[in-house]
Amino acid sequence: MNDFIVKAVRSDDIYRKILNASMNKKDDIYRYEFMQQFEKKWEMYHCPLKAKQPGGYDVVMASGMLGYLLPQKIGKKEEAYIDELADDKLWAACAASIEQSLMQFANMGIDLRVKEYLFTLALADPESPYSIMCDNYSGDGGIPGYIFGSLVPSAFTKSRMPIALAHETNHNVRFQYIKWSNDISLGEYMICEGLAENFAVSIYGEENVGPWVSKTDEETLNEYIKPLMQSSLEVRGFEGIIAYMYGDELAKMQNYIPAGMPYCAGYACGYYMVKYYLEKTGKNIIEATILPAEEILKEIDGFWEETTTF
Repeated sequence: MNDFIVKAVRSDDIYRKILNASMNKKDDIYRYEFMQQFEKKWEMYHCPLKAKQPGGYDVVMASGMLGYLLPQKIGKKEEAYIDELADDKLWAACAASIEQSLMQFANMGIDLRVKEYLFTLALADPESPYSIMCDNYSGDGGIPGYIFGSLVPSAFTKSRMPIALAHETNHNVRFQYIKWSNDISLGEYMICEGLAENFAVSIYGEENVGPWVSKTDEETLNEYIKPLMQSSLEVRGFEGIIAYMYGDELAKMQNYIPAGMPYCAGYACGYYMVKYYLEKTGKNIIEATILPAEEILKEIDGFWEETTTF
């Protein structure tokens, strides 16, 4: 018997209400009927529901920065997205993915310290470069107890969402055991993302690896990414490592210094680092998820010398 609860915050009804609201009401419906249910998550990011000054930093501005569709943009044209989002099978598949993922840990005797998991699906902005680069879907699961998926709804993105949420659930469990630090090293960050994607693949199969891995080819990984990453593992702080993880194009959009990296280089390299570790040590992905990054990093020296084959 599991002792955790997975609850959905159905966003389709809220988006429909935003669609039908006057322009001066849209933001507040988004804030207080949708995002307020995740207020504790936003507090972890020091992000208020509403800025003290008009145009200040709050959940609406932050949502735009994350590539979510802003409430002011939701009009008649977006009604088709809301109709796609109002798919009971989609929500059931997403809930089942999170529950199945959590059960993998519970069945291995790992104590889930958080007992209630709130998840939702946000509309992604189809014009956002983040959406375009990630094939119109992504997720966010870094704060235990809260899991977000975001998508530009289509048959393809709806089929991918349960896989993305398995990835995010892995983060949700890991950060119940490993404390996040804003001074995180590149090596640690790569391990976090590599664990999450290997976990999703362990459930859904390698053919369903995300675009943050699949868009990197073998030659680029071995000849270009790995040498640069190996010499940069100790780079610290989110501002310093964002270009390594997400690539120069996304880093420049957020006014960070580029590092000569292609799209999601750190995600792809992290995936293969963790895969190497699991194959070398014989550990399973469940055990590895709650290990400190340094325990994994000290076992992968051979990864840098070996040619990685897909």
